Amino acid sequence: MRKLGPALALGLLLGLALIPAAGRAAVHHQRLGGVRVAIAPVTRQVVTVNHGSGYHARVAFWTQHQGKWRQVLSAADGRIGYGGLVAPKKRHQGTGTTPLGTVRLISAFGRHPRGDGWGLPYRRIHQGDYWVEDNGSRFYNRYRNKAQGGFRWWLPASAENSSERLRDFKVPYEYSVVTGYNHSQVRHRGAGIFLHVNGSGATAGCVSAPRALLRQLMWRLDPAQHPVMAVGR
Repeated sequence: MRKLGPALALGLLLGLALIPAAGRAAVHHQRLGGVRVAIAPVTRQVVTVNHGSGYHARVAFWTQHQGKWRQVLSAADGRIGYGGLVAPKKRHQGTGTTPLGTVRLISAFGRHPRGDGWGLPYRRIHQGDYWVEDNGSRFYNRYRNKAQGGFRWWLPASAENSSERLRDFKVPYEYSVVTGYNHSQVRHRGAGIFLHVNGSGATAGCVSAPRALLRQLMWRLDPAQHPVMAVGR
């Protein structure tokens, strides 16, 4: 991820704004893997991101069964943004910071055809697909093809309002999960906060993890379980 920006949320501590309305009244906080998570009654799947030093973090996947949380997957080589962590409402686009808190995991995209059994809504990346980071567009923080118009896709990557051409990120966006951070489209707060495959180093605001973990998550994340991701330190 470039400038943005992994939507999502996580916070305010995102508890309320991004958790489904049905569960807001009874949201409670619980520590999983050292991370404080805002959990609604309907949530049965959680990804935790426990910041260590520098841009490194431990990423783990948890499921709830009969009221008990169990860690199912874990990777020590997770990454956060080069700018460190920041309170969700204080984030500014282009700072390379990762927002603290809890956000929904709402959809996915990537380079492969949809796998049988993948639960999240999914889009395969095609030529001309972008994640819109143009603050002047009504499609800010949305997936859109340049043929549909409505944003300045032609701006160079160095421009403040340039958008991400998804095909340019072959390794990180092989598998990518979209978070709910800034789904309300507050301009200049950042767009495109994802959970994606590790690149060569820190992200530009997203959370990343090893390819093997992302591949497993594509099969395991289930919208019926209202999955969330929580970032903490």
